[in-house]
Amino acid sequence: MSDPTRRKTFRMATVAGALGVQAAAVAGGPPRRGKEVTTFVFVTGSNGVASADPELTLRGHRSVGVSLPGHGPEEQFHVAYQAPQDLETLAALPSPVTRVTLDDYVTATVDTVRRAARHGRVVLVGGSLGGSTVTKAADAVPDLVDLLVYDAAFCCTELRSPAEYLETPENAGSLAGSVLGALVGDPRELGAIRVNWRTNDPDFLAAAKAAFMAGGTDGELLAMLNTLLPDESLLVSGADARGRPHAWGRVPRVYIRHSRDRVIPIALQDRMIREADAATPGNRFKVFTVDTSHAPTPKDYRQITDILDKLAR
Repeated sequence: MSDPTRRKTFRMATVAGALGVQAAAVAGGPPRRGKEVTTFVFVTGSNGVASADPELTLRGHRSVGVSLPGHGPEEQFHVAYQAPQDLETLAALPSPVTRVTLDDYVTATVDTVRRAARHGRVVLVGGSLGGSTVTKAADAVPDLVDLLVYDAAFCCTELRSPAEYLETPENAGSLAGSVLGALVGDPRELGAIRVNWRTNDPDFLAAAKAAFMAGGTDGELLAMLNTLLPDESLLVSGADARGRPHAWGRVPRVYIRHSRDRVIPIALQDRMIREADAATPGNRFKVFTVDTSHAPTPKDYRQITDILDKLAR
């Protein structure tokens, strides 16, 4: 069964279910819930683990994070990464993401979208590098994605990959290079970029705070860094992440700008918005702006939850 046919069948089943609720009520039987539920499917950025937004669940929606290949904490965490750290051993450990590609991320995301779509509307959300994955996933199954959301994320149209956008003038003010101060091992040998997020080096922590969470407390920064995985694949950021106008380009989309972002500067976010709108002038971004850095504090993230909640209403 094709995706459009599956989608139509699901909608028909929902209507039939609603009629069943009415019939059960008349007959005095137990009522059934016939209301569709919106599922938010979240795709993490670089070094992230599968995570969702529990507040959206409390507001009546469903929320799930995609488990990306090689991104399981049980795959990446090792005693050498604990305290006291054994950096020599950590530098030589094989990486679970050595041969992981953007296509692998897309396959995992499409699988999650297919499962979620059985229950109602799907809002696919990508953060940072996750923008590449959601673009290609929506390109693969446009009829299963009701809304595409880029949360300070890469959206490639004129240029083929995030790596190419990192070389643009609009990215000149980025502080993303701060992670280089905590690299462990040789990326060429590992086939991955390995970052020691758990270092206590004050220079690195100060640089990371300026880049990722300026305005947050030291505790909020450390809490965020401790959720990150050491390894990210070398193959993802350079992969072709463009969608096709007749597929990805017809899915309604939203961009949430982070006005104080020092990883993907606001100028670069705006460039990607402009280029995507030019590529599909009949389906332009709906744009929101939040006053936050690349990695929002819990308080700042409430702004994003409010936006997502309203989009599902």
